[in-house]
Amino acid sequence: MQDVRFLTNADVAERLAYPQLIEALRQGLASACEAPVRGCHALPENATLLTMPVWRPGQDIGVKLVTVFPGNGAKGLPAVAALFCLFDGENGRPLAMLEASELTARRTACTSALAADHLARTDAERLLVVGSGTLAAHMVRAHGVVRGYRDIAIWGRQADKVAALVERLRAEGYPVRACAELREGVQQADTISCVTTSREPLVLGEWLRPGTHLDLVGAFLPSMRETDSEAVRRARIVVDTREGALEEAGDLLIPMAEGVIGEADIHTQLSDLLQGRGWRQDAAEITLFKSVGYALEDLIAARLLVGQ
Repeated sequence: MQDVRFLTNADVAERLAYPQLIEALRQGLASACEAPVRGCHALPENATLLTMPVWRPGQDIGVKLVTVFPGNGAKGLPAVAALFCLFDGENGRPLAMLEASELTARRTACTSALAADHLARTDAERLLVVGSGTLAAHMVRAHGVVRGYRDIAIWGRQADKVAALVERLRAEGYPVRACAELREGVQQADTISCVTTSREPLVLGEWLRPGTHLDLVGAFLPSMRETDSEAVRRARIVVDTREGALEEAGDLLIPMAEGVIGEADIHTQLSDLLQGRGWRQDAAEITLFKSVGYALEDLIAARLLVGQ
């Protein structure tokens, strides 16, 4: 029997470059797969266990196991931990086991950047990242691949975490600064990427300028949201998958329950963008990409890694 490869988070960080992953996602997400809506199980202390199976018949099979512990920030630990198992799609044999925290962060950021490549204005120069946790640095790096941002602001509730993140990203060469006032940061930004575990709106619709692209990543439960209903009402909505969004995306489900939007207002999913449909219409349009996570992204990233 062949050896099963094991890749650590350090291996993933070393080998999974943002530009190459964005291009792999650009090709892979346009094709079909079988990906049941992920299992979501509540744990004590507002923690969550997620199970995410996916397969491409005759090609490959993957399953990701994820834990989300929102209180880990206070312990100096990442909120998300994960493993990904990769199997051969022809014979079912295991090919690799990957520590998947780094994999998850990179594929999430690169998927957002891929959507922004079609939805953010081509002249976008100012990026605001809302949140200072694990995903924040990945968002800066990935979005920087698809747009030449000359000003990148980071807002977070913990000033020391923001300062440390700014220092680290500046050392990597990014034009990063701390954002002291969220409202001002939103009003100045061309692209806003939200990567928090908030259950209450942070970015308000009345603050958004025409032409803004809003990237919503952090909320992954129907009870969670990072924007208010006015932001959603003003925007043209694109989702990673329609099925997943209608099951889990509190940013959209709460406005739907309020009667602010309906299912028909979810115009497009990412695969449509990749097939040339649903791109930004004009410079004044507010666009919104809501990501709840799609298992095919993990499978594409794992295949890219194991194929190296």
